[in-house]
Amino acid sequence: MPILTPLEDALAGMSDLARAMAGRERVRLAVTGLSRAGKTVFLTSLVANLLAAGQGARTLPALESAAGGRLRGVRLVPAGVEATPRFDAAGHLAALAADPPRWPGRTEDLSTLELELTISPASWLGQARGMVMGDRRITLELLDYPGEWLLDLPMLDQGFAEWSRETLARLRVGRRAEAAAEFLAFVDALPPRATAEEALAREGFRLYRAALLRLRDRMGFRFLQPGRALNPGPRGEAPLLWFFPLPEGHEGGLSELLRRRHAAYLDDQRAAFFDPFFRRFHRQVVLVDALGALHAGEQAFDDTAEALSAIARALRQGGGWLDLLTGQGVRRVGFAATKADHVPARARDALASLMADLVGRQAPGPAGAETPVRAIAAIRCTEDTSALLDGRPVAAVRGVLMKDGRLTPVYPGEVPMRRPEPDFWDAPYFEMPAFQPPRLVGAPLVGAPFVGEWGAGIPHLGLDALLAALIGDLL
Repeated sequence: MPILTPLEDALAGMSDLARAMAGRERVRLAVTGLSRAGKTVFLTSLVANLLAAGQGARTLPALESAAGGRLRGVRLVPAGVEATPRFDAAGHLAALAADPPRWPGRTEDLSTLELELTISPASWLGQARGMVMGDRRITLELLDYPGEWLLDLPMLDQGFAEWSRETLARLRVGRRAEAAAEFLAFVDALPPRATAEEALAREGFRLYRAALLRLRDRMGFRFLQPGRALNPGPRGEAPLLWFFPLPEGHEGGLSELLRRRHAAYLDDQRAAFFDPFFRRFHRQVVLVDALGALHAGEQAFDDTAEALSAIARALRQGGGWLDLLTGQGVRRVGFAATKADHVPARARDALASLMADLVGRQAPGPAGAETPVRAIAAIRCTEDTSALLDGRPVAAVRGVLMKDGRLTPVYPGEVPMRRPEPDFWDAPYFEMPAFQPPRLVGAPLVGAPFVGEWGAGIPHLGLDALLAALIGDLL
């Protein structure tokens, strides 16, 4: 797939402007985030609650308020001839309606979905015009893609030598070095002028990927590159993936082979994903499991902060004169700490503050883009309660635990308002329980989005406020 040219960007911008003038705007929202932050859950809840709001349910009050109470209807846009897979909202909702309910599966590929929002005119003049021209029709285009791929953004402007130097520097520190010990022993034993033997290259990639998987799955680290080493996507494992970082001073056949594969990987990611999809989106939300990072310990938490910093630097490269000229590029980026229902109400303000501290220090987003920060639970699976800790009552949450199916009160611990002080990590102050999702009653019918309780939407915390901050001005 060819890289988009400035002319193609300009034509796309003119097309969007023409649609807006005709009262049929298109808004593109990309849902991104660090891996396992809940992107699929976020999109499933967004779709369900928007459809319910279109039927008159008060599921997203802050968004409806931003629209001036003029949201008159929401419908799924039928599939056309798109080459990109369609986000399976019905399948994810069916998982929530199962007995016992299941969380939707992880994102393994790009997927998109479109909803059409009908907005009535805002004033008597607009209403008079609307009698002739009709209501505004806003197409909300959603993009979902694997969180692992987000960390490829910072790689796009790095050569192989720079990427290798930074990656190996991270791997040699603390718990990362434990997870990568076998790979580091292998790469440090390579002769500086190793030949381009396929077996050698494949073994190095195998050991490197194994280290990345251990860091992600066992230790909660997120700054792991390249993304397709962890999630190759539906195209499978192609030879351009088979590269790994080399220490400085390496020359010759193997070094040249890995350099060429690194360059080919970045070219492929630009052509197949970043240019045709990522650049065309107007609004963006970055989801982060900050609570999970707290639970994983100091090094994993700092790794999350470093990942956000690298993403922020990459995002700031947008918003330049070319984006302004063509009308393309992200104009607003929202950052959201997910799973806010895992802590009681009084701790949610602290969670939002912690997230703001993380992203505020990193100065995220494209130049001039607004960056709202929120703490949310796209699907709420707990209720607030109290529990006893050392004989005294404390604020807690109660939900059905995944491990045994019991409805149990949980005191997760204190959430700091900013990056914790060193003594925070000296004791297990914070726990991260895994809760079952709430079960939805009902089943989808042909031609109707919901029946039964689905028509009331899905319980959430703060999803409406985040959406209002991201797209409310456009409604």
